[in-house]
Amino acid sequence: MVQRTGRRVLTVDARNHGDSPHSPDASYEAMSQDLQSLLSQLGLEPCVLIGHSMGGKTAMLLALQRPDVVERLVAVDISPVGTTPGSYLGSYIAAMKAVDIPEKMPHSQARKLIDEQLSSTVKDLAIRRFLLTNLVEVNGRFSWRVNLETLAQYLDKILTFPQQYESYPGPTLFLTGGNSRYVKPSHHSEIRRLFPQAQIQTVPNAGHWVHSDKPQDFMDAVTSFLA
Repeated sequence: MVQRTGRRVLTVDARNHGDSPHSPDASYEAMSQDLQSLLSQLGLEPCVLIGHSMGGKTAMLLALQRPDVVERLVAVDISPVGTTPGSYLGSYIAAMKAVDIPEKMPHSQARKLIDEQLSSTVKDLAIRRFLLTNLVEVNGRFSWRVNLETLAQYLDKILTFPQQYESYPGPTLFLTGGNSRYVKPSHHSEIRRLFPQAQIQTVPNAGHWVHSDKPQDFMDAVTSFLA
């Protein structure tokens, strides 16, 4: 897919997400290695890495471990500091695991039923719709595409960031949502320690899903950074 930058854009499913294989290891070290191996296999080194939330932490770790393979880095509404607001994810995972998914039901009806079951825990309709994109049907049986068991086991580690001592010297953009609490002013010193060339930019009226809430503002910020 070609964006306005004229660059080729590759979207990557992390392990235990999307169509990628499930694994009992959901550490950032493992996900960073997955990404490094993929870039090497496809001959895409160096490249620009753009990652949101957990993907942003994976991209940050790869940049810190292998700065030679990262031309520029964009971290979307996440920092290299523990993610306190993400603690709600545990209740979301529990709610997804608890849903009663009947067999042999039309997909549209199943989505509606599961949406109703999730609504008592997941109040935000947009987030429920996002979670429902993970619903898949195979031979009349519904299940979740994401590996909920492993994600539940690793959630505490996913909400933190591995301790790092070396910095990434390349250009970096931290793009945050104005209505989000994921990146706090108290995080800025650690951001600048690990990413001394960091720019920190806020997208007004955007929450944690900056690219979804304000897609044009998101694209403008990224293309300006890459220009």
